[in-house]
Amino acid sequence: MSGFTRQEIVTADGNVIVARFFAPREPVKGAVLVVPAMGASQDYYEPFAAWLAAQGFLAATFDYRGTGLSRRGSLRGFDADIVDWARLDCAAMVESLSARARDKPLYWIGHSLGGQILPFVPNRDRVAKIVTVATGSGYWRENSMPLRRIVWWLWYVVAPLSLRLFGYFPGKRLRKVGDLPRGVMEQWRRWCLNPEYAVGAEGDRVRTLYASVDAPIVSLSFTDDEYMSARNTESIHGFYVNAPLKMKRIAPGEVGAKRVGHFGFFRPAFEASLWRRHLLPELS
Repeated sequence: MSGFTRQEIVTADGNVIVARFFAPREPVKGAVLVVPAMGASQDYYEPFAAWLAAQGFLAATFDYRGTGLSRRGSLRGFDADIVDWARLDCAAMVESLSARARDKPLYWIGHSLGGQILPFVPNRDRVAKIVTVATGSGYWRENSMPLRRIVWWLWYVVAPLSLRLFGYFPGKRLRKVGDLPRGVMEQWRRWCLNPEYAVGAEGDRVRTLYASVDAPIVSLSFTDDEYMSARNTESIHGFYVNAPLKMKRIAPGEVGAKRVGHFGFFRPAFEASLWRRHLLPELS
Protein backbone atom coordinates (compact mmCIF):
# COMPACT_ATOMS: atom_id res chain seq x y z
CA MET A 1 0.00 0.00 0.00
CA SER A 2 1.04 3.61 -0.60
CA GLY A 3 2.51 5.90 2.04
CA PHE A 4 1.31 9.42 2.69
CA THR A 5 2.52 12.98 2.62
CA ARG A 6 1.68 15.26 5.53
CA GLN A 7 0.69 18.82 4.79
CA GLU A 8 -0.54 21.83 6.72
CA ILE A 9 -3.65 23.30 5.11
CA VAL A 10 -4.51 26.96 5.68
CA THR A 11 -8.22 27.61 6.05
CA ALA A 12 -10.11 30.72 4.90
CA ASP A 13 -9.80 32.33 8.34
CA GLY A 14 -6.05 31.73 8.53
CA ASN A 15 -6.16 28.70 10.81
CA VAL A 16 -3.97 25.69 10.07
CA ILE A 17 -5.12 22.08 10.05
CA VAL A 18 -3.00 19.00 9.42
CA ALA A 19 -3.86 16.62 6.58
CA ARG A 20 -2.40 13.50 5.04
CA PHE A 21 -2.60 12.68 1.34
CA PHE A 22 -2.37 9.08 0.13
CA ALA A 23 -1.45 8.97 -3.55
CA PRO A 24 -1.87 5.90 -5.77
CA ARG A 25 1.00 4.55 -7.82
CA GLU A 26 -1.31 4.06 -10.80
CA PRO A 27 -3.34 6.73 -12.65
CA VAL A 28 -5.86 8.38 -10.36
CA LYS A 29 -9.47 7.16 -10.68
CA GLY A 30 -10.88 9.75 -8.34
CA ALA A 31 -10.34 11.49 -5.02
CA VAL A 32 -11.77 10.51 -1.63
CA LEU A 33 -12.04 12.79 1.38
CA VAL A 34 -12.41 10.84 4.64
CA VAL A 35 -14.34 13.08 7.04
CA PRO A 36 -13.96 11.95 10.66
CA ALA A 37 -16.40 11.22 13.44
CA MET A 38 -16.55 13.36 16.56
CA GLY A 39 -13.41 12.73 18.60
CA ALA A 40 -11.83 10.36 16.06
CA SER A 41 -8.24 11.07 15.02
CA GLN A 42 -7.13 10.76 11.42
CA ASP A 43 -4.72 8.08 12.64
CA TYR A 44 -7.72 5.78 12.94
CA TYR A 45 -8.51 6.11 9.22
CA GLU A 46 -4.93 5.65 7.99
CA PRO A 47 -5.21 1.94 6.98
CA PHE A 48 -8.48 2.66 5.17
CA ALA A 49 -7.02 5.65 3.30
CA ALA A 50 -3.92 3.65 2.34
CA TRP A 51 -6.19 0.90 0.98
CA LEU A 52 -8.12 3.45 -1.09
CA ALA A 53 -4.83 4.62 -2.58
CA ALA A 54 -3.97 1.02 -3.46
CA GLN A 55 -7.27 0.88 -5.37
CA GLY A 56 -6.29 3.90 -7.45
CA PHE A 57 -7.85 6.74 -5.45
CA LEU A 58 -6.16 9.86 -4.15
CA ALA A 59 -7.31 9.79 -0.52
CA ALA A 60 -7.06 12.42 2.19
CA THR A 61 -7.53 12.40 5.95
CA PHE A 62 -7.41 15.35 8.36
CA ASP A 63 -8.10 16.48 11.90
CA TYR A 64 -10.59 19.24 12.65
CA ARG A 65 -9.16 22.37 14.31
CA GLY A 66 -8.57 21.82 18.01
CA THR A 67 -8.28 18.04 17.63
CA GLY A 68 -5.60 15.46 16.85
CA LEU A 69 -2.63 16.81 14.91
CA SER A 70 -4.49 20.08 14.27
CA ARG A 71 -4.56 20.95 17.97
CA ARG A 72 -2.29 23.76 19.12
CA GLY A 73 -1.88 23.73 22.89
CA SER A 74 -4.64 24.17 25.44
CA LEU A 75 -8.28 24.26 24.35
CA ARG A 76 -9.22 26.67 27.12
CA GLY A 77 -10.41 29.79 25.31
CA PHE A 78 -10.12 28.15 21.88
CA ASP A 79 -12.99 29.41 19.71
CA ALA A 80 -14.55 26.84 17.36
CA ASP A 81 -17.82 25.05 16.82
CA ILE A 82 -19.04 22.24 14.55
CA VAL A 83 -20.12 24.63 11.81
CA ASP A 84 -16.57 26.07 11.78
CA TRP A 85 -15.26 22.54 11.25
CA ALA A 86 -17.52 22.24 8.20
CA ARG A 87 -17.49 25.69 6.59
CA LEU A 88 -13.77 26.29 7.16
CA ASP A 89 -11.86 23.02 7.73
CA CYS A 90 -13.86 20.74 5.44
CA ALA A 91 -14.10 23.46 2.81
CA ALA A 92 -10.31 23.85 2.82
CA MET A 93 -9.90 20.09 2.42
CA VAL A 94 -12.36 19.96 -0.48
CA GLU A 95 -10.48 22.81 -2.14
CA SER A 96 -7.07 21.24 -1.62
CA LEU A 97 -8.07 17.72 -2.66
CA SER A 98 -10.04 18.79 -5.72
CA ALA A 99 -7.06 20.88 -6.88
CA ARG A 100 -4.87 17.78 -6.69
CA ALA A 101 -7.44 15.56 -8.39
CA ARG A 102 -8.09 18.09 -11.16
CA ASP A 103 -10.88 16.73 -13.37
CA LYS A 104 -11.42 13.49 -11.42
CA PRO A 105 -14.58 12.97 -9.33
CA LEU A 106 -14.42 13.82 -5.65
CA TYR A 107 -16.10 11.46 -3.17
CA TRP A 108 -17.02 12.35 0.41
CA ILE A 109 -16.89 9.48 2.91
CA GLY A 110 -18.31 10.80 6.16
CA HIS A 111 -18.11 8.76 9.36
CA SER A 112 -20.87 9.60 11.86
CA LEU A 113 -20.52 13.41 12.28
CA GLY A 114 -18.72 13.46 8.92
CA GLY A 115 -21.97 12.43 7.25
CA GLN A 116 -23.98 15.10 9.06
CA ILE A 117 -22.07 18.28 8.23
CA LEU A 118 -21.75 18.39 4.43
CA PRO A 119 -24.64 20.89 4.10
CA PHE A 120 -22.55 23.48 5.99
CA VAL A 121 -19.64 23.19 3.51
CA PRO A 122 -19.80 26.13 1.06
CA ASN A 123 -18.01 24.34 -1.82
CA ARG A 124 -19.97 21.08 -1.45
CA ASP A 125 -20.98 21.31 -5.12
CA ARG A 126 -17.55 19.87 -5.96
CA VAL A 127 -18.52 16.57 -4.32
CA ALA A 128 -19.77 14.06 -6.88
CA LYS A 129 -21.07 11.47 -4.41
CA ILE A 130 -21.45 11.04 -0.67
CA VAL A 131 -21.08 7.85 1.36
CA THR A 132 -22.17 8.11 4.98
CA VAL A 133 -20.95 5.48 7.44
CA ALA A 134 -22.72 4.93 10.78
CA THR A 135 -24.33 8.35 10.42
CA GLY A 136 -27.45 9.26 12.37
CA SER A 137 -29.11 12.32 13.87
CA GLY A 138 -27.65 12.02 17.38
CA TYR A 139 -30.96 12.93 19.04
CA TRP A 140 -30.48 11.27 22.40
CA ARG A 141 -33.99 9.89 22.91
CA GLU A 142 -33.62 7.94 19.65
CA ASN A 143 -30.07 6.67 20.28
CA SER A 144 -29.49 2.93 20.47
CA MET A 145 -30.56 1.58 23.85
CA PRO A 146 -27.06 0.97 25.31
CA LEU A 147 -26.21 4.64 24.80
CA ARG A 148 -29.63 6.01 25.71
CA ARG A 149 -29.31 4.59 29.22
CA ILE A 150 -26.29 6.78 29.98
CA VAL A 151 -26.18 9.69 27.53
CA TRP A 152 -28.68 11.80 29.47
CA TRP A 153 -26.03 12.00 32.20
CA LEU A 154 -23.55 13.37 29.66
CA TRP A 155 -25.87 16.04 28.28
CA TYR A 156 -27.53 17.21 31.51
CA VAL A 157 -24.71 16.81 34.03
CA VAL A 158 -21.22 16.01 32.74
CA ALA A 159 -21.03 18.36 29.75
CA PRO A 160 -22.41 21.53 31.42
CA LEU A 161 -20.38 20.99 34.58
CA SER A 162 -17.08 20.20 32.85
CA LEU A 163 -17.39 23.14 30.45
CA ARG A 164 -17.95 25.45 33.40
CA LEU A 165 -14.95 24.05 35.27
CA PHE A 166 -12.42 23.62 32.45
CA GLY A 167 -13.50 25.95 29.64
CA TYR A 168 -13.50 23.04 27.21
CA PHE A 169 -14.66 19.42 27.27
CA PRO A 170 -11.88 17.25 28.82
CA GLY A 171 -13.05 14.05 27.16
CA LYS A 172 -9.72 12.22 27.43
CA ARG A 173 -9.69 12.68 31.19
CA LEU A 174 -13.32 11.59 31.40
CA ARG A 175 -12.84 8.76 28.90
CA LYS A 176 -15.70 10.10 26.79
CA VAL A 177 -15.30 11.07 23.11
CA GLY A 178 -12.04 13.00 23.51
CA ASP A 179 -11.05 16.61 24.22
CA LEU A 180 -13.30 19.07 22.40
CA PRO A 181 -13.44 22.86 22.13
CA ARG A 182 -16.14 24.50 24.24
CA GLY A 183 -18.12 25.73 21.21
CA VAL A 184 -18.11 22.27 19.62
CA MET A 185 -19.47 20.60 22.74
CA GLU A 186 -22.07 23.28 23.37
CA GLN A 187 -23.37 23.11 19.82
CA TRP A 188 -23.32 19.30 19.73
CA ARG A 189 -25.27 19.23 22.99
CA ARG A 190 -27.94 21.57 21.56
CA TRP A 191 -28.24 19.38 18.49
CA CYS A 192 -28.48 16.12 20.45
CA LEU A 193 -31.22 17.49 22.70
CA ASN A 194 -33.41 18.47 19.73
CA PRO A 195 -35.72 15.90 18.04
CA GLU A 196 -34.65 17.27 14.64
CA TYR A 197 -30.99 17.51 15.62
CA ALA A 198 -29.08 20.28 13.78
CA VAL A 199 -32.10 21.24 11.69
CA GLY A 200 -34.30 21.73 14.73
CA ALA A 201 -31.61 23.45 16.78
CA GLU A 202 -30.42 25.85 14.08
CA GLY A 203 -33.70 26.58 12.25
CA ASP A 204 -35.04 26.90 8.72
CA ARG A 205 -31.76 28.13 7.24
CA VAL A 206 -30.17 24.77 8.02
CA ARG A 207 -33.19 22.85 6.75
CA THR A 208 -32.66 24.70 3.46
CA LEU A 209 -28.95 23.80 3.46
CA TYR A 210 -29.77 20.09 3.77
CA ALA A 211 -32.35 20.40 0.99
CA SER A 212 -29.74 22.04 -1.26
CA VAL A 213 -27.59 18.90 -1.36
CA ASP A 214 -28.41 17.05 -4.60
CA ALA A 215 -25.43 14.73 -5.03
CA PRO A 216 -26.22 11.00 -4.65
CA ILE A 217 -25.92 9.65 -1.11
CA VAL A 218 -25.27 6.07 -0.01
CA SER A 219 -25.86 5.32 3.67
CA LEU A 220 -24.04 2.37 5.23
CA SER A 221 -25.36 1.65 8.72
CA PHE A 222 -25.16 -1.36 11.02
CA THR A 223 -27.77 -3.13 13.08
CA ASP A 224 -25.43 -3.46 16.07
CA ASP A 225 -24.38 0.20 16.14
CA GLU A 226 -24.16 0.97 19.86
CA TYR A 227 -24.80 4.70 19.25
CA MET A 228 -27.07 5.15 16.23
CA SER A 229 -30.43 3.44 16.00
CA ALA A 230 -32.26 2.80 12.74
CA ARG A 231 -34.46 5.79 13.62
CA ASN A 232 -31.42 8.06 14.08
CA THR A 233 -30.16 6.99 10.66
CA GLU A 234 -33.50 7.50 8.93
CA SER A 235 -33.99 10.88 10.59
CA ILE A 236 -30.77 12.58 9.45
CA HIS A 237 -30.98 11.24 5.92
CA GLY A 238 -34.58 12.37 5.71
CA PHE A 239 -33.38 15.99 5.66
CA TYR A 240 -31.49 15.35 2.38
CA VAL A 241 -34.80 15.67 0.53
CA ASN A 242 -33.32 16.42 -2.92
CA ALA A 243 -30.46 13.90 -2.97
CA PRO A 244 -30.86 10.48 -4.62
CA LEU A 245 -30.59 8.19 -1.60
CA LYS A 246 -29.63 4.54 -1.13
CA MET A 247 -29.94 3.13 2.38
CA LYS A 248 -28.03 -0.07 3.24
CA ARG A 249 -28.44 -1.39 6.78
CA ILE A 250 -26.10 -4.29 7.36
CA ALA A 251 -26.17 -6.96 10.07
CA PRO A 252 -22.80 -8.33 11.25
CA GLY A 253 -23.83 -11.87 10.26
CA GLU A 254 -24.26 -10.74 6.64
CA VAL A 255 -20.53 -10.02 6.46
CA GLY A 256 -19.40 -13.00 8.54
CA ALA A 257 -18.72 -10.97 11.68
CA LYS A 258 -19.87 -11.07 15.27
CA ARG A 259 -19.66 -7.30 15.52
CA VAL A 260 -19.29 -4.18 13.40
CA GLY A 261 -20.70 -1.44 15.62
CA HIS A 262 -20.20 2.30 15.27
CA PHE A 263 -16.46 2.20 14.53
CA GLY A 264 -15.87 -1.22 13.01
CA PHE A 265 -16.27 -0.37 9.32
CA PHE A 266 -12.83 1.26 9.11
CA ARG A 267 -10.94 -1.71 10.55
CA PRO A 268 -8.77 -3.62 8.02
CA ALA A 269 -10.52 -6.86 9.01
CA PHE A 270 -13.47 -5.68 6.90
CA GLU A 271 -11.49 -5.08 3.71
CA ALA A 272 -13.11 -7.95 1.81
CA SER A 273 -16.57 -8.01 3.36
CA LEU A 274 -17.33 -4.28 3.63
CA TRP A 275 -14.75 -2.21 1.77
CA ARG A 276 -14.70 -4.28 -1.42
CA ARG A 277 -18.25 -5.56 -1.34
CA HIS A 278 -20.24 -2.57 -0.12
CA LEU A 279 -18.05 0.52 -0.70
CA LEU A 280 -15.92 0.03 -3.79
CA PRO A 281 -18.88 -0.44 -6.18
CA GLU A 282 -20.18 2.97 -5.06
CA LEU A 283 -16.97 4.78 -6.01
CA SER A 284 -17.60 4.86 -9.74
